[in-house]
Parts: sequence; structure tokens; C-alpha cells
Amino acid sequence: MRRHKVQDMSNKDQQSKKYFGTDGIRGQANTHPMTAEMALKVAMATASVLRTARGGKHMDRVVIGKDTRLSGYMLEQAMSAGFVSMGMDAILIGPIPTPGIAKLTRSLRADVGVMISASHNSYEDNGIKLFGPDGYKLADEIEKKIEDKIDADLTEELSPPEEIGKANRLDDALGRYIESLKRSIPRRGTLEGLKVVVDCANGAAYKVAPQVLWELEVDVIAIGDKPNGKNINDGFGATATGHLQEAVVDYGADVGIALDGDADRLIMVNEKGDKVDGDQIMAAMALWFKEQELLKGGGLVATVMSNLGLERLMMQNGLTLERTAVGDRYVVEYMRENGYNLGGEQSGHIVMGDYATTGDGLLAALQILSILKHKEQTASEALNIFEPCPQFLKNVRFFGENPIYNESVRMKIEEAQKGFADKGRILVRPSGTEPLVRVMAEGDDSDLVRNIVDDVCEVIEKAVEAG
Repeated sequence: MRRHKVQDMSNKDQQSKKYFGTDGIRGQANTHPMTAEMALKVAMATASVLRTARGGKHMDRVVIGKDTRLSGYMLEQAMSAGFVSMGMDAILIGPIPTPGIAKLTRSLRADVGVMISASHNSYEDNGIKLFGPDGYKLADEIEKKIEDKIDADLTEELSPPEEIGKANRLDDALGRYIESLKRSIPRRGTLEGLKVVVDCANGAAYKVAPQVLWELEVDVIAIGDKPNGKNINDGFGATATGHLQEAVVDYGADVGIALDGDADRLIMVNEKGDKVDGDQIMAAMALWFKEQELLKGGGLVATVMSNLGLERLMMQNGLTLERTAVGDRYVVEYMRENGYNLGGEQSGHIVMGDYATTGDGLLAALQILSILKHKEQTASEALNIFEPCPQFLKNVRFFGENPIYNESVRMKIEEAQKGFADKGRILVRPSGTEPLVRVMAEGDDSDLVRNIVDDVCEVIEKAVEAG
């Protein structure tokens, strides 16, 4: 096993940003920075930066999608107004998964794509994610340029009356996305014979997920498919799988699919009702891709959060596990730079570079269903590839300065790693979306893992109290 060093994933590039985190701008709706005024400014700033990058050439169009949050109506209209004021035509998609916006941005030859979503957060929050014309999330340096423009006076850059853009809705957006998903299944192939429960989290996939499964001849039962603007991720979805676990057993289903609010992540449930995380999903896909001679790069790209058990499995099969900072954007960046076509996160972001430019929960689910049918395995057989090392995670909320930089905290982290020797690791990092410090440890001794996490969290809490 590789020797594990203390991993400081404070991600200084992200920390230097004012508004953007690891997955766009996020916050409580109608509270700065997630206000209609701010959305307007973000749109105008984005248009300005991208126009400059094009040498001042006219910008044509932007694609704007959202999930099912009540505040989505407000932010959608504000962003549309901002882009239109800068001379761009806005194509309004309505509720659609985040990866659908990535795909449509490319297929519609748009200059930029916008997804209004706070992913797995509750309905009170919302967020803004930006995609470039290639369907990939905008690079950190571009986001920084946009930040510099958000608070600037852009009056001089507003379009004259005759060049103001238009806003239109695209009625067949979901159909286009469904067809792209189906193309990942071999031509004339179906998933007939599988009984699947899909939990849509009352989010962006509430229409598209049951539809694509039905079109592929799955016997599908949908739950969490009745959004009301306030129930997204509320007791359903990838972060709350209890209802799905019960439904899979009650209906005698072969497998359960849990998506989050914007459907860019996937958690599964086997036929016994057991939860399956992103690491086991990636393991199954990696070995299947290798067997089919489809795996590129000689392995898999994951984040520092993925379990040691996954790393050991890759090594046992002559494959590598490359780790990045947390955030599927960093996984994708590494994949593109180094020729990998499979990567993801333990939390369920699964990236298949041959088919998509970002994490896509539905796409990954279809691949797993295809594996189940082809290999004639149960979900418990196909998705239990390795024995996970005991892993424990706790969050500590803070206000003001991030305690991760406190000297006593850093000394405690060093001490904790020495306690593991070569039999485990500890990871302490700030969340990219919330004011939290995440403390994760894993190793072969579960009691040691838990005690180390508790001890580190205690020191962090004292640092927070001390101010």
C-alpha cells in the first residue's frame, strides 16, 4: 500500500475566491449572494468576460436550466434579463438535470450554459453553475475574472436598444437529453427484464428519469417525483435513501436508483435494501470497462475522499487510482489532462468521459443496469466489489475565519496521522459549498478511526469557540 501523507486539502485557489466555491455560487435564496440582483450581475459579468475572451465579438446565446426549487423562477428570470441586456439570446429550458444543460450547451452551439441549482441542499438554498461552450464547467481562472466584474459598473457594456437579446423556451429539451442518454446503451439494446425503483429527489429529474427508463423497457417505479418547490431533497434522493431502501424491498425490485436535486450524482440500493455508494459504483464500472477493453488511462480518477479499499482493488487488478481535490470539476480536469475516461466521487458524481463532460447520475445508472443485465448478476453481487476500510466523517461548523489554519489544529492533524502510521489516513478540509470543516479518517482499525476523528473535531471546536 502506498504511504499516505497528511493531506491538506484547504484548496487555496477556492479560498481566494469571493463568490465561487467548488461547484459554482451557492447560498440561501433571497439572501446575498443568492439574490435576483446578484443573479443579474453574474449574468452580465459572465457575458462581459466571455465577450472579451472572444475579442469583443458578438455573443449569440445562453442556455439556462434549473431544478425544482421555488426560488428558481426568480433567479431564472434575473439571469435571463442580465444576458439579454448584454445582447445575448436566452434559451430557457426549465427543470432539467445539470448534465442535460452541459449537453445542450454543446449541441445548441451556445456560448455559455447556466444551471440554477443548489444540488443536494434543501430548498431554501440555491446556486448558479456555469458551463463553457464545450460543455465543461468554467475554469477557476475564468470564474475569478467573472468575480472581478460582478461588482464593477458594466453600464458602458450594455447593448443598444436595437441589439438587446431575446428569451425563448425550448420545448423539446428533455427529449434531446433522453436521446443522448439512450445512445450510451448499445444500438437496439434494452434493459427489459429489470425492475427498478428510481428516487428523483423531487428534483430536476422528476420527469426525465422515469421516462428514459420506461423507453428502455425497464419496469420502473418512481418515488420522489412530485416536486412542489419546497420538497426537493426532503427525505428523498441520494442524501436520504431510507424511502428508496424500503421501496426496493417492498416492490421486490432488482435495484434502486437515487438521484440528488440536480441529478448529477448517483447512489444505488441493491435488491436486499443495502445502500451502495459512488466508490462501489466506480469499482464495478472500472472492472467492466477493463473487461470490455474500454478503460482508458490505465485506471480510475477519484478524489481524496474515496475509500482505501477502492485503491487496493485497483492495484490488485493492475490499475491505478489517481486522487484529486474534492469536486467533480477537478476529477474532470485530471481526466482530460491525463487521458482517463472514468472517474468520480464517493458521493456519487460519476464521470464517463466518452459520453459526458460532467457527473451524470442517470447516465451512470444506465451503465450499471446494463452490467446487471449483461452479466446476469444481482445488484448485491455486481456492486459489492471490494471490502471498504472503516471510514468515519464528521463536520464542524464555523463562523468567521476558517479554523483549519489554526496552529493547534494543524499540530493535532499531524499527531493524528502519526497515530495511523501506514495503516490509515486522515483528511481535514473545508467544504466548498458550506461553512464547514470536514474531518474524515479511515483505516483498518475502526475504533482507532473513530477516536482520531473525535479528537481532531474536539480541537477544531475549541479553535472555533476561541474565535
